[in-house]
Amino acid sequence: MRNESHFFAMVSRMKHIDRWALMRNTKKENVCEHSMEVSAIAHALAVIRNKKFGGNLDCNKVAVLALYHDMPEILTGDMPTPVKYRNDKIKSVYKEIEQSASQTLLEMIPEELRDEYTDCFIENENDEYLWKIIKAADKISALTKCIEEKKAGNTEFDYAAISSEKAIKKMNMPEVDYFMDTFIKSFKYTLDQQNL
Repeated sequence: MRNESHFFAMVSRMKHIDRWALMRNTKKENVCEHSMEVSAIAHALAVIRNKKFGGNLDCNKVAVLALYHDMPEILTGDMPTPVKYRNDKIKSVYKEIEQSASQTLLEMIPEELRDEYTDCFIENENDEYLWKIIKAADKISALTKCIEEKKAGNTEFDYAAISSEKAIKKMNMPEVDYFMDTFIKSFKYTLDQQNL
């Protein structure tokens, strides 16, 4: 009889971790919802890189990595960005905590399957550009949340929207610029406007 694994029971807990905890939200967003959106955006960014800018990225791998990118937050909770990046010491300590949580989750996977999941939890230098894509997708997802909150009249997200847009532009990635020019404006429309 095989030893039982708690890994996928832990995965299912992503839906219990709320994001944007320091801000008033008109609609709560959890890590599970966010991870799905980041995965879809990261996949699109990789496709755009390959089709429009001569890339040769593994689009499916970037989508899977993105799906798991915030899974350590099951154990750490979602640290608000202003706190996480307040200074280098906090940033460094939190990175260590995330790495420890990642290792804990990885060790929950049966050993005979673990090598297929390692890249999802331990960043591999060969995947450096894929993680850069995921970081961009994460920032785009934050921006879409800001846009949705602002559409609902929530001015709490005004500064976060400006900050997110600046961070996205600063990345200076052509696939990100293409995504922004092609897809972001539609988030500001109503459903009726999107169906025109």
